[in-house]
Amino acid sequence: MYDGAIQDLIDELGQLPGVGPKSAQRIAFHILETDNENVTRLVNALGAVKTRVRHCETCGNLSENQECKICLDTRRDQSLICVVEQAQDVQAIERTHAYRGLYHVLGGAIDPIRGIGPEQLRIRSLLQRLQNHEVKEIVIATDPNIEGEATATYLARMLETMQVPTSRLALGLPVGGDLEYADEITLSRAFEGRRII
Repeated sequence: MYDGAIQDLIDELGQLPGVGPKSAQRIAFHILETDNENVTRLVNALGAVKTRVRHCETCGNLSENQECKICLDTRRDQSLICVVEQAQDVQAIERTHAYRGLYHVLGGAIDPIRGIGPEQLRIRSLLQRLQNHEVKEIVIATDPNIEGEATATYLARMLETMQVPTSRLALGLPVGGDLEYADEITLSRAFEGRRII
């Protein structure tokens, strides 16, 4: 334990996701040893992200404007919406360059244990986006865990009543993985998602 401001900084850094006590201590000492100019830039960047970044009014992605660049891009397929849990998921999909439609960020997944139900997610705004009948397919890309599966099932049932074709990202074996190390659920999903070659 350190005194005063050093321990306060370590404690605050330790609350960041993925930063344990030792990493928090290393980061704190790095900040102490770096010059004031670098620290000022870090403080300014933290302040700017908190004051300028917001959620896109259309899709919920992160943006410094009312609408994000993806929603404003007229070259994207307006008839296709990929539903994801978090804004980070948008960036993960964008890095693949395999998808050219629009997105809808739910802001989480259904998780009754944490008190998150459909009402806490951006599902109502998704349904409003479907009112103009331009959307021809919804791709559900929630995480392959219990909460993501519950959210995907809930969305699929809701969208079925609106007669909007809905698909789910295929799940299965990672590229470069070995069959002998795959768990039973991953293998069964790989069989379910198989395709003719």
